Amino acid sequence: MAKEDYYELLGVGRDASEEEVKKAYRKKAIQYHPDKNPASKPAEEMFKKISEAYEVLKDPDKRAAYDRYGHAAFSQGAGPRGAGGPAGGFHDPFDIFRGAFGGGGGSIFEEFFGGGGADGARDGADLRYDIEIALEEAARGVEKEISFRKLAPCDHCNGTGAEPGSKRVTCPTCRGAGQVTTSRGFFTVRQVCPNCHGTGTRVDKPCRECRGEGRVNKTAKLNVRVPPGVDTGSRLRSVGNGEAGAYGGQPGDLYIVIHVKDHEIFERQGDDLFCEIPVKFTLAALGGTIEVPTLSGKASLKIPAGTQSGTTFRLKGRGLPGLRSGHPGDQLVRVQVEVPTHLTAEQRKKLEDFAIVSGDADEPVGRSFFEKAKKFF
Repeated sequence: MAKEDYYELLGVGRDASEEEVKKAYRKKAIQYHPDKNPASKPAEEMFKKISEAYEVLKDPDKRAAYDRYGHAAFSQGAGPRGAGGPAGGFHDPFDIFRGAFGGGGGSIFEEFFGGGGADGARDGADLRYDIEIALEEAARGVEKEISFRKLAPCDHCNGTGAEPGSKRVTCPTCRGAGQVTTSRGFFTVRQVCPNCHGTGTRVDKPCRECRGEGRVNKTAKLNVRVPPGVDTGSRLRSVGNGEAGAYGGQPGDLYIVIHVKDHEIFERQGDDLFCEIPVKFTLAALGGTIEVPTLSGKASLKIPAGTQSGTTFRLKGRGLPGLRSGHPGDQLVRVQVEVPTHLTAEQRKKLEDFAIVSGDADEPVGRSFFEKAKKFF
């Protein structure tokens, strides 16, 4: 029977990168591992096949030989000299599995098939906290106190898991080794001792508050400094302020996710701010200076005579500070010319006179548009 294609076994293309090959193997190795499929001969055979495929494709020289000669590259006397490969001594699939996952011994199995690390320690989980701030706070930065629940070191036993005054004794299950060894098919697997969690010892009297784990649920408070320039989706990392580790494990981190509230005047566009300001048609026609709001106070804006509705002006440096660049953005101001909806008799008379004097009464539509549209009339 012809051997299956190595690329098809791993489910990758022939142009797959080394990292893509490794990622594909990891996924399939977990899927077909004998620990996940006890007493399944097909799964065991597939595990051997994908391990063989990975051993070839992870090695640039072997992969080049395989791409050129196929499986014949590793047959006796075929392909380039020294190509090596499965036919010349295929390694134990367990060794390949350990190499792919960057670990040794039982730690690989503990990580993916249940349990703690190689020494029994369990690192604390990372936590997420969502915080909402105003646009003004995002512009200048702000300090907030947050409160959240997490697993923290037990005060009663100082995180040791032992009732004060109790003694530690050698674990009877692993006899102090911290690991137990079991045989599974063609594997000999070392795993963290389930009785002592890899420490090699047990307390004769576990802490009554945390039941020997060394951590309990608590409400934690933390002052968070939000830097200027953050935007919705920005994440702040507070190292070590996640959940406490168990059995001597390292604490996790706390990630604060920022949400900037919508503003009633300003719309954010990156580091720039955008706003619309209605102006009287007399100002647009005659020109003048107005005061416009900014996040840092008022600013003067000159409106040239004859300004059209929809014209956008730029106020340099009046936007938000760049979170990484440090350079502030700009504020964009678009003016919308307001047309009066209610006129007194005197106002109407004066506008009618103006329309006659200016010629608007005879040409109510702009000349440029009329020249384009006159073919339709």
